[in-house]
Amino acid sequence: MKRFHLAAVAVLFLGSGAAAFVEAQDAVRDDLGNVFLSPGSHKRIVSLAPNITEILFTLGAGERVVGVTRYCDFPPEAAGKPKVGGFLDPNLEAIRSLDPDLVVAFRGNPLEALDRLRSLGLPVFVLDIGGDLEAVPRTVDKLGRLLARRLEAGALVAGIREVLGRVEKGLEGVSSRPRVFLKLQGEGLWTCGRESYLTDMIARAGGSSVSAGVPKNWLEYGAERLLADDPDLIVVLARSDDDYARTRKWFRSQPALRNLKAVREDRFGRLDENAASRFGPRLFEALADLARLLHPGRF
Repeated sequence: MKRFHLAAVAVLFLGSGAAAFVEAQDAVRDDLGNVFLSPGSHKRIVSLAPNITEILFTLGAGERVVGVTRYCDFPPEAAGKPKVGGFLDPNLEAIRSLDPDLVVAFRGNPLEALDRLRSLGLPVFVLDIGGDLEAVPRTVDKLGRLLARRLEAGALVAGIREVLGRVEKGLEGVSSRPRVFLKLQGEGLWTCGRESYLTDMIARAGGSSVSAGVPKNWLEYGAERLLADDPDLIVVLARSDDDYARTRKWFRSQPALRNLKAVREDRFGRLDENAASRFGPRLFEALADLARLLHPGRF
């Protein structure tokens, strides 16, 4: 299947007056209602989530990023930035030592830590959306306004919309929706529930998640329940081909799970864990790959 590149390049010629208009936009509110003035003025940014780091770099603001989490490894340039702890355990002193004029947080960062950063006088911009794929372009748009990168954000959103359009067109008239069990990275039968954006991704790719009825983001599925569901396809989020091979071997090694139709018929598929597990633009490349896995004849 053709891979859709999201790094759209917009070549625009702006007069000085138009450029000034782009820079002088209204204040931006984060998802907690905090108001941030002077969009584009932030020069020393700390990112507290891998997906935020990816978006910042894709918008061309990578040179402003002075600190990232230890999980921020994409794009490759991000891995070389100073580390400020993890997603759930940010190092407040390390953040403070970088003297940021903006800290960008995402849903899941501990609120206590964010409140502490504010008490230290640091501006913390919180993004708290992400239940479905449509929230990705909204996140890109909000960061584009905050950084006065509206044109770059518009080009990125246009690339996302193009992928969505191509997938939707490829699935026109599809009558069957394969039943999918999505296996998250790690041990056990961890998967996504109804409130997870991955469940939305499966539906948009023309499938049906067997765990879609569970009102959670993430959960560990029971082997007996999975046997009763007997999915058509097991999709594995794997970091490498070796990880993928180990997961397939693990399914075949489990006395109960080897009775699954998908295991007996070796009906597995792999999605790149790095792209699919982060709420950012590369999620739409994973969507296109999943649509190809579920409906190969359409792509």
